[in-house]
Amino acid sequence: MSTRLDAQFAFLLEADKLRRIERQNLIIDCSRCENSAEHSWHLALYALVLAPFAGPEVDIFRAIRMLLLHDLVEIDAGDHPITDEVDWEAVAKSEQAAAERLFGLLPDDQGSGFLALWQEFEAAESPDARFAKRVDHCQPIFQTLYGAQPLDWHIDVVRQNLHGGRAAALEQDLPEAFHHALALLEEDTGFDCSPLTARLPFLNEADKLKLITRASKLGDGSRHENSAEHSWHVMLYAWVLAEHSAEIVDVDRVLQMLLLHDLVEIDAGDTPIHGAITAEALAAKAAEEQAAAIRLFGMLPQAQGKPMLATWEEFEAAESPDAAFAKSIDRVQPVLLNLLNGGGSWVDYNVSLPQLDARVGGKVSRGAPDVWTYVRAKIEPWFREAGRL
Repeated sequence: MSTRLDAQFAFLLEADKLRRIERQNLIIDCSRCENSAEHSWHLALYALVLAPFAGPEVDIFRAIRMLLLHDLVEIDAGDHPITDEVDWEAVAKSEQAAAERLFGLLPDDQGSGFLALWQEFEAAESPDARFAKRVDHCQPIFQTLYGAQPLDWHIDVVRQNLHGGRAAALEQDLPEAFHHALALLEEDTGFDCSPLTARLPFLNEADKLKLITRASKLGDGSRHENSAEHSWHVMLYAWVLAEHSAEIVDVDRVLQMLLLHDLVEIDAGDTPIHGAITAEALAAKAAEEQAAAIRLFGMLPQAQGKPMLATWEEFEAAESPDAAFAKSIDRVQPVLLNLLNGGGSWVDYNVSLPQLDARVGGKVSRGAPDVWTYVRAKIEPWFREAGRL
C-alpha cells in the first residue's frame, strides 16, 4: 500500500508544476496570462456545460478526464502557441516522451491507463477526443473575444484561427461556437447561437475563480495558489486516489463536485481553514456561499443549473460517500503543498500537529483513512522539527 501511495503522490506532486506554465492567452479580465493548470480546469467546466452540444456517442466524463490530463506534458515540453513557428513533429516527440515520464511515475496499471487516454486525446479520432479537442479550441476564443481589453493581435489570431486554422473545424463540429465567434468579430452569419449564448455568461463569470487567492502556496513556494488551479489539482488527486476511498464511490460524480465546489468563492471569497473563524462567522459564510451558488448556477438554463446546484449542495453537506470522499481529498491536497514548500500556511497561522489533526485529519480520515495515515506519517517529522507536536 505504501509503495503504491508513494508512486501516486510522486505523480500528484510533480503535476503541481503545471501551474508554472504560462500560456499566451489572457484571463478574461486581461490582467495577466493564464496558466495551463487553471486552463485545464476551465476546459473541464466548458465540457460539462457544453455537454448538450456533444453527440449521444460522447462520454462527457471521459472527455473531462482527457482535458484534466491533456496539458501535463507541458511540464517538460512547454506550451507552444499556434502563432509560433515550430517544428511540430519535434514537439509531438517531446510531448510523447513527457507523457511517458510523467504517467510512468504512477503505478503501472494507472500510468498505462492515463497514457492511453492522453494518446487518445492527441489522436483526436474517437468521439470523446474530438469533443474534448473542440472544447480546447473554443475556450481560448471566447476568453479573448469577451476579454475586458483584449490585445488587437490576439483578436487577429482568433480571426485567423477561425478562417483556416484548427478552430475552423468548429463550423462542422460545434457550429454555435463558430458562428457566435464570427458574430463577435462583426461577421454575423445569422446562425441561431442562442443555445450557446445562454451558457456563455456562466462560463465567462467562472473565469473569475482564477482571481481568488488561497492561503496555500504552490509547491515551490513562489506564490499563493488560486482556486481555479486548486480545483484542477484536487480533481486529479481524487481521480488518482479514488481506490483508497473508505466506501465505493462514483469517481465521475466526485470529479463533478470538485469541478464546481469552489465557484462560490467568486462572490464569497476563500475561507482559510487555519484562520480564526467564529461559529457565527462560519454560519454567515455558509449563507453567503449558498446565495452565491444560487446566483451562479442560476445563470445557466434551469435544466443544467438546478442539477449543478444540487451537486454543490451535496458536496457541502458531505453526507453521501461521494461527497465525503471529495471533502477528504479537498482537505489533503493543501497539506502536501505545505510540506513541499517548507510549511506554507502552517507557518503563516502557527499551526500545531494536534490542530491539523482536528481541522484536517478527521475529515480526511472519514473519506480516505489510508491516505491520512500515509500523509500524517510524512508530515510528522516537519512538525517534530518545528517543535509543534
